[in-house]
Amino acid sequence: MTGRRTAFLLRYCQSAICNLQSAMPTLALLHTSPVHVATFDALAAELAPGLRLRHMVAEDLLAEARAAGLTGALAERLAARLRDLADGAAAVLCTCSTIGGMAERTDLGGTPVLRVDRAMAEAALACGPRVALVAALESTLAPTRDLLIAVAAGRPLDISAHLCADAWAHFEAGATDAYLAAVAGCARAAAPAADVVVLAQASMAGAVPLLADLSIPALSSPRLGMRAALARMKGEG
Repeated sequence: MTGRRTAFLLRYCQSAICNLQSAMPTLALLHTSPVHVATFDALAAELAPGLRLRHMVAEDLLAEARAAGLTGALAERLAARLRDLADGAAAVLCTCSTIGGMAERTDLGGTPVLRVDRAMAEAALACGPRVALVAALESTLAPTRDLLIAVAAGRPLDISAHLCADAWAHFEAGATDAYLAAVAGCARAAAPAADVVVLAQASMAGAVPLLADLSIPALSSPRLGMRAALARMKGEG
């Protein structure tokens, strides 16, 4: 009897765990670099334990955007990836600032598609009109500038764009410390004439602690974007 009762309880618990896991919402994330998977896994574990994440890494989409721009053909390929990724998800979060606006405009029916940097742009405008926009890729500057202008919605806005020309080579070589140091150096040089520093790419988040001594905020997108996605999934955004 004891053995049968133990087996029954074990099956009951396993079934309950499976039912609980199947009921947990899923956030799907589209990345253009594999380094972001661990970043957002850690944020989800901290901000929403139990949340299920589904990652897709599509480095080719960023490569195409850098080579040919944000074309209609790219939009079609991006939409196809997003449709595959979104199946069964409560929301989709695009973590690439270069293609984030294009992703956000993709219609997936009832599944919202969010860009990771929108919440950062909103936070930046709350700091003041003078924004130092820092990027390591030229392809990121225009989409992020356009986002800031849209969020400003006619309010005073003075954007100074700063390209960390040598930083991306460090990123591609896997030299993370050198990459973040280059980003921080560029941001530090831009800070005196700004109310806020915007680190345009999610990969720059690690530079924020290096800028802690600045008298103005230095903002990055992953944490703010993750919080916005969670709020949207809860119907708060």
